[in-house]
Amino acid sequence: ISHGPELCRDLGRALCIITGASRGFGQTIARNMSRLVKPGSVLVLVARSGDDLRALQAELAESEAGRVGLVVECVVADLGQPDGLEAVVRRSQESFSEDLDHIILVNNAASLGDVSRYVKSFTNMAEVDSYLSLNVTSSLCLTASILQAFPQCPGLRRTVINITSLCALQPFRSWVLYCTGKAAREMIFRVLAEEEPDLRVLNYSPGPLDTAMQMSFSDMFAQGQLLTCEESCAKLMKVLLDDNYTSGAHIDIYDL
Repeated sequence: ISHGPELCRDLGRALCIITGASRGFGQTIARNMSRLVKPGSVLVLVARSGDDLRALQAELAESEAGRVGLVVECVVADLGQPDGLEAVVRRSQESFSEDLDHIILVNNAASLGDVSRYVKSFTNMAEVDSYLSLNVTSSLCLTASILQAFPQCPGLRRTVINITSLCALQPFRSWVLYCTGKAAREMIFRVLAEEEPDLRVLNYSPGPLDTAMQMSFSDMFAQGQLLTCEESCAKLMKVLLDDNYTSGAHIDIYDL
């Protein structure tokens, strides 16, 4: 039986660094990427929850991909702290080998912030700084550190993905921290795409998902319908495999 080219496509022999990988959308990305990379690829899974990460690591090790040589590394780290960032970069460098041909960084880690309060209640600078440190600063500094650790060279593809939101584009009452963080973060990656034409940069908005973090979205969106992580992730993987998006673009699941 002749299979179409779709079935043969893959993400190459890749080093995939996925933040917020222990649950929700990050976990689903890790599972999907494990099936789309070539044997000998490495997943570096990052999250604050060690138990959840190790459970995912064990699951992937026993999967078909694990049996044919996928390496899964866990980094238990708080990306809001400098030593957390350094641990991710160090483990990524240790995991890299010359036969890898694709670096993929997925900036997925994020927090919701307090979505019950209006702008005028945020008088505490430390509270706002702490939110922005985890949701904006860490994402910029991790991306910069990974790009420095793995500079452009012949035969190496580099892809940076930012998991974004409609909230990056549109204001919602009482969501000031989340909207601000997503907007700032998306602009980082749009600027990056302008500066680094050899890089593939994608801002992917997965839609309102049925995860613990995003349950608050359900009554907020006109669609009123939560998507499963699996549905949304399948579309993200297709975008990555097709690889014909404009670098830096904001691609929403509802556009696909």
